[in-house]
Order: sequence, then structure tokens, then C-alpha cells
Amino acid sequence: MNNRIESELKVAEFLLKIKAISLTPSTPMTWASGWKSPIYCDNRKTLSYPQIRTYIRQQFTEVIEEVYGKPDVIAGVATGGIAMGVLIAQEMGIPFVYVRSTAKAHGLSNQIEGVLEDGQSVVVLEDLISTGNSSLNAVKALREAGAVIKGMAAIFTYGFDIAKQNFEKENCKLVTLTNYEVLLQQALNTRFIKEEDIKALNQWRESPSTWLK
Repeated sequence: MNNRIESELKVAEFLLKIKAISLTPSTPMTWASGWKSPIYCDNRKTLSYPQIRTYIRQQFTEVIEEVYGKPDVIAGVATGGIAMGVLIAQEMGIPFVYVRSTAKAHGLSNQIEGVLEDGQSVVVLEDLISTGNSSLNAVKALREAGAVIKGMAAIFTYGFDIAKQNFEKENCKLVTLTNYEVLLQQALNTRFIKEEDIKALNQWRESPSTWLK
């Protein structure tokens, strides 16, 4: 097993252990979009555990340097990408900015907070990728401000086909510390789920908008 696969499994193990990700195929919940879901994700919980927070920060730094090279700036997507983005920028010794979902309705009407100069290379930081729409809105705002986007890095992705299509359409590379397939493998290994749960979890990922309808 190579180091990257080991790291993906370790991150998945941490997320399950602290219930940053919960798998409940027998008692699905409803997302804000109205989708019924057997999974709930809140990766902000990782910030409350120093050991896990440190490990994720270190893995982000290694992956970013390996895949993109050192950027001029780290940009966090509000709100999930802000705190970890600051830690990564500090680790790499580079500036940090963050991107709001929309421009402020008062003051300077900023959508990007911090100092970003025209032509600077940027890696965008997220905690979670679902459809990718909100993340890519941040990419668009940064590009409009003159940034050169190297790509995006996130803790976790559901791996929806629509997300893959959206990132390809916007010509934005995405790397994640772990993903849905690895999560299910680790959840099975550590008995967070049973073998019979896998079918329902895979069916949901294939068609989340129609699952249980």
C-alpha cells in the first residue's frame, strides 16, 4: 500500500471516528436541497481535535506541493475552507485570502477578503465537495480578480458525476485527501457499516436526487 492510499484511509478513519461524517443508510436525513441522504458531513469538526487537525494540515501541505507546487496564495472558500486554509498558508509561509459566497452588501462590497495581486497563483481550499457549484463560484471570483488558479484541494468529495463535469467545464483541477469510495472501504473495515449497507450507499451516490423516491 502506497503512502497516498494509507493517508486517504487514515483521513477517512479520523472523519468517521469523530463523526465528522456519519453514515446512516437505515435512517436517512434530508439535506437543505431536499435530497434524502444516508450520509452527513461536517468536516469543521476536525478543527476541534488538535491531532487530527495537524494531520490534515500536513497532508494538505504535502498534496498541494506535490500536485500544484507552492502557490503565491492560499484562498479559502467561506466558511468551511477558512480556518484550515489559514493553517495551511501559515505552514507554507504564504499569504491567505478568503472568498465569500457573494460580495458584501455594505462597506467596500468585497467578495474576496485579504490582499490578492493581479497574476498571483492560487490554490483554493475547501472542506467538502458535493456538486462543486459553490466552490467553483469562488474560483470564478478569484479569476475575475486576476488570480491564476492552479487548482482546488478539499478534505472530502462525494464523487458525484455532476461535480466532475462542473470542474472539467471550469478547467479547474481538484485533489482531495479522501473520497467516498475510500470512506466506504474504511467504514466497512472498522465496522461503522455492514456489508449489506454498501448497496444502498452506492445507489445513493449514483442518483442522490432520486434516491428513495
